[in-house]
Amino acid sequence: MSKVRYMQKVDQILSAPWLVTVDANDTVLEDHSLVIESGIIRDIVPTADVRERYSGPELALPDHILCPGLINAHTHMSMNLLRGYADDLPLKEWLEGYIWPAEGQWVDEQFVADGSRLAMAESLLGGTTCFNDMYFFPDITARLASAAGMRASIGLIVIDFPTVWGSGPDEYLKKAIAVGDEFRHDPQVSVTLAPHAPYSVSREPLEKISTLSAELDIPVHIHVQETAGEVQDFISQHGVRPLQRLAEIGLVNPSLIAVHMTQLEDSEIAMLANQGVHVVHCPESNLKLASGACPVNALLRAGVNVALGTDGTASNNDLDMFGEMRTAALLGKHVAGDASAVNAFQALRMATINGARALGLADVTGSLERGKAADIIAVDTARVDMAPVYEPVSHVVYAASRHCVQHVWVAGKQLVKDAQLTTLDADALTETAQQWQQKIGKPATPARNN
Repeated sequence: MSKVRYMQKVDQILSAPWLVTVDANDTVLEDHSLVIESGIIRDIVPTADVRERYSGPELALPDHILCPGLINAHTHMSMNLLRGYADDLPLKEWLEGYIWPAEGQWVDEQFVADGSRLAMAESLLGGTTCFNDMYFFPDITARLASAAGMRASIGLIVIDFPTVWGSGPDEYLKKAIAVGDEFRHDPQVSVTLAPHAPYSVSREPLEKISTLSAELDIPVHIHVQETAGEVQDFISQHGVRPLQRLAEIGLVNPSLIAVHMTQLEDSEIAMLANQGVHVVHCPESNLKLASGACPVNALLRAGVNVALGTDGTASNNDLDMFGEMRTAALLGKHVAGDASAVNAFQALRMATINGARALGLADVTGSLERGKAADIIAVDTARVDMAPVYEPVSHVVYAASRHCVQHVWVAGKQLVKDAQLTTLDADALTETAQQWQQKIGKPATPARNN
């Protein structure tokens, strides 16, 4: 008498020739299946055996690489409406002469809502499932991310001067606490305290932020040492480097997410490693603004967790994490003078699990492992620009583009199907962006060297 075999019913089975886990061993599995139930990866099994254990709808992806969803660890989502507004300028002139005046004139709740939706659509279509934002009206971006099904870390902005979001540091912090309380129980939205930079947030509010971060166990997300000029100006005014000021206040600790960090001394790298600080590298924005280059290889060798971000589209000009991975790897080799520096596996980790670690989400997302959220992308290799495939991780970093992303899931919910959005209307968002472009108009043409 034969034994009856009972199979566990599950929500979804995804089967592919390559499964890039980004686990602790950088395991790449061939001909395996992800088993998804209630938004969680329940199991990972050889495709040949999956039907012996589980029943449920199966999506066979015979030409795809399955990867963790990409994590954009630093961006300004609403600035998508300022894409290309002012280009080919150094940071200080770009920011003070063009971006801040435009924001002062145009940023309001509708700007943030429309810009955030546009950015989420672009991000999802390019395989980004989680973003770490820093901008005004963070409550609006958080609500829209939750509605779209994205995973989001929302920066609660603090800056010394008045803006449309607040009159000064005290009001910003009051609103930060309120927004944090609103999303405390949202499974896909977390928050960070987001002082803009040491040069734009004075010592007293930074001290309050340090206290709040410790009391509430919230990360601190801040621009630090982005340009040589910024560092020199800060030394002239305060007698110390910006990172040293943060250390004096008690902010240099495992809760710190330090963005850019193009100007680092060896002693600072050692301090970052010893204190468990997270660094977010934004290579394309730094290159475009000629801000400098983060010493990524030296940071990684010292044991610093380095994540990857795009910055905003006003300085990038896209939210393409595939492009950032490739640029990070190539620039890292150039800066180190070593072709083996910042290899493909490291670049992919920077765009996935390292970002999750920086945001305090490593137990939830960033890798394809049992018990983690089913935040997954399927990269199509059945294309002339993707054939042949010898090493899938190398292919993802050096050959693939965001246009190779065919499917995207966040917490098991499919948000991109056959390269089409399922929760956002791309056509309507494009039309809205064009309306904003007509309203804002072109800035004065920057002076150019002939």
